[in-house]
Amino acid sequence: MIDNKEYTNEKYQFFMDSNLDIMVPVSILRDALNCSAHIYNEDTLLVEKHNSELSFSLNNDVIDVNGKKEKVVSPLIRKNKEYYVSLNDLSNYLDYSYTWNIQENKAQAADVSESATIIPTKYDLRDRARVSAIRNQGTYGTCWSFAALSAMESVLLPEQDYQFSVDHMTLNNGFHLAQDDGGEYTMGMAYLASWKGPVFEKDDPYGDNKTNPDLTAVKHVQEMQIIDGKDYEKIKEAVFKYGGVQTSIYNSLKSSQSKSPYYDRRTSSYCYIGTEKPNHDVVIIGWDDSYSKDNFSVDLEGDGAFICQNSWGDTFGEDGVFYISYYDTNIGTHNVVYTKIEEPGNYDHIYQSDLCGWVGQLGYNKDSAYGANVYTTSQEEELVAAGFYATGKDSQYELYVVRNFENADSLTQRIPVASGKLSNAGYYTIDFNQAISLDAGERYAIVLHMITPGSVHPMAIEYAADEATANVILDDGESYISTNGARWDSVDTVEECNLCIKAFSKNR
Repeated sequence: MIDNKEYTNEKYQFFMDSNLDIMVPVSILRDALNCSAHIYNEDTLLVEKHNSELSFSLNNDVIDVNGKKEKVVSPLIRKNKEYYVSLNDLSNYLDYSYTWNIQENKAQAADVSESATIIPTKYDLRDRARVSAIRNQGTYGTCWSFAALSAMESVLLPEQDYQFSVDHMTLNNGFHLAQDDGGEYTMGMAYLASWKGPVFEKDDPYGDNKTNPDLTAVKHVQEMQIIDGKDYEKIKEAVFKYGGVQTSIYNSLKSSQSKSPYYDRRTSSYCYIGTEKPNHDVVIIGWDDSYSKDNFSVDLEGDGAFICQNSWGDTFGEDGVFYISYYDTNIGTHNVVYTKIEEPGNYDHIYQSDLCGWVGQLGYNKDSAYGANVYTTSQEEELVAAGFYATGKDSQYELYVVRNFENADSLTQRIPVASGKLSNAGYYTIDFNQAISLDAGERYAIVLHMITPGSVHPMAIEYAADEATANVILDDGESYISTNGARWDSVDTVEECNLCIKAFSKNR
């Protein structure tokens, strides 16, 4: 039990070493201990929480705790391609209580720190080798793609150092927009969620007006969380735990050489206060609560700034990075963090009909709705997960599977496979409690019941909403919608659209 959440050996690999210490996989630390945990150079683990920094070296019984050497009984080890660290040692130095009950075969750890926050007052991913290369978008309106992919690259660092192709994302996303036309974060989310990309920059270089639509995704992005507007604490936590966070600002500068009353070139500091809507995407890579208000060219009531990575090359700002005041009108209003990036072999099949993703919403003027998408298997498979969008925070979901689908009446014969609650809006992939075996050529349905507090249309849909989505394909899906899960209508009778519900399977 870690902070009242149960972890068992059925899903995770724990073991007790010869010192009777419970060794836990490093891969669970970020979520289990609500901390930052990263492996550097394949031999050093850095764990950060509150104001503590712990550095473990592989097979070394001396660790570094806030700059001081401390001896531990059980060193960091590597076993079967996974790193393991002692839960007892982590507890000792991260303000956790720790007990081991030999009768119940159970270890318990709980955060007993008096600090109200897990994050320090200043943090910079540049100091931790977790910022991707500074790039230059040139004259194109591709900042949204640079911000999305740079944020993703940051999340994978330092363990994996990649550069993804902006050309591929901007030229193969299914939207009716050229690189000059700009774009927004939902387009990037749709491209990634549908496994169109990312691909490597070297395979589709930027700015040559050419692309290769036959390239396949080198990563599968299974979760992208949208952090509620201006929730600075949550934005900082996301940077701390995951990496760069994509965000939007109103940018009054036209280029790295232009001038603006909102930008102080001497301090690389920017603050816009006004009514203009966002027109530029950047990546938040850190913050400094005490960054002086005197660094800005406008009068401000307080200190503090986010540290942001731009896509205007390294001649802009501080080698491509600049500071945006907490008091800027738009900073932090639209935020995306790429929280689950997996290898391409994670599932064998993706079933989907919403290649343009979350374009609009559908519902019955209340906070709940049922939706169902019907697909046909390509061979004998095991259905193991579903993907969908939560259109608001604190959404509750229930997932079901219907086997041998014949018509809308079949949707009452559903098998429950998962349920839960999601803190943030965004795109999620939920693994089923049990795999559902399907025959070759079998028609089946994924049923999603969504409850999104405060919403009147909780179900995300793809439809032709504007010029950008004018070419959306709507005859590739079969969708149904219901107010109560008992009586169902074909979605075409309500709105020409596809529901955003995907299915994932593995070969049997």
